[in-house]
Amino acid sequence: MSDKTKHKPSVTLDNLPDLLTIKEVSELLRVSPLTIKRWGKKGKLPAIRINSRGDRRYKKEVILRLLGEQETEE
Repeated sequence: MSDKTKHKPSVTLDNLPDLLTIKEVSELLRVSPLTIKRWGKKGKLPAIRINSRGDRRYKKEVILRLLGEQETEE
């Protein structure tokens, strides 16, 4: 099996950075990057816009909450 056919997520729940890219979030949630963008437009998954291009980043806490890995703060 070549390196190109092996698929290993770039991030795991054990090593999540504070801000994640669309690609990282889509790999963790096992949905397409387009779905992540759609969820952002609907308000389900708020994004932080960075730099002049407006790249999206997602907070680790929000992703963990979606996965049910973290208690919600009241």
